[in-house]
Amino acid sequence: MESKTNTFSNYLSLVKFSHTIFALPFAIIGYFLAITYTEAKFDIKLFALVVLCMVFARSAAMAFNRYIDRNIDEQNARTAIREIPAGIVKPKSALIFVISNCILFIGTTYFINPLCFYLSPVALLVVLGYSLTKRFTALCHLVLGLGLSLAPIGAYLAVTGKFDWLPLFFSFAVLFWVSGFDIIYALQDEEFDRSKNLKSIPVLLGKKGALMLSNILHLISVGFIVYAGIYAEFKLWYWAGAVIYSLLLFYQHTLVKPNDLSKVNLAFFTTNGIASVVFAVFVLLDLYA
Repeated sequence: MESKTNTFSNYLSLVKFSHTIFALPFAIIGYFLAITYTEAKFDIKLFALVVLCMVFARSAAMAFNRYIDRNIDEQNARTAIREIPAGIVKPKSALIFVISNCILFIGTTYFINPLCFYLSPVALLVVLGYSLTKRFTALCHLVLGLGLSLAPIGAYLAVTGKFDWLPLFFSFAVLFWVSGFDIIYALQDEEFDRSKNLKSIPVLLGKKGALMLSNILHLISVGFIVYAGIYAEFKLWYWAGAVIYSLLLFYQHTLVKPNDLSKVNLAFFTTNGIASVVFAVFVLLDLYA
């Protein structure tokens, strides 16, 4: 009989919990921007609620992706080892996990403020809806980027209860950053996706064209980081973080070639995770050092 510890670890693996590191630092940026640029004060309870919202929304989205794609994943040699097709987590259990996390997410927003609560179903529609998009549009990568881009503006709304331009600039940066690196990740499945009539930028443009578009999207992301810095008149620490962020985005494109995808995981997981965390640290240093 499977132990509770193993069951818990299976669900962490199902949702790739470690990948929360991509968007969470930008949620933290959004939270502390609100603290700095408004009269709001740091509230540990509110901060914890924001983090929980991130965890619940992402867990629901990732588990739904695994649930809805279980038959596709089963046919793909690269993904057949995932928890559902491998029989480690039952489809019904995964669906219950999705529903539970959706309820927890909406319930958590209730304790933040009315605006976040009212917008919570919209946020779930975006992050869950992404999993269906590759069946009908190559723009699925942008939908994923849109889902993660809710992190900074969502955290800002949690503190202030109102929209503002500055967190939106960071949301746009996340949108194009995530879309760009998801295109790189999708290169691995170009042939499989084409054979199953699934849509993606690599299927639409080929490997070379997809990498070129990914480059452009990452340049746009850097552009929003630069514009946010000018708009808010950030100081040296911010610009140091912006340079490191930009260099890491550039570096990942040196790792992946149309005829050599051996370093996709290094580009996707390691480089982007470091870029997100390091940039957030430098933004916080600029705000408080």
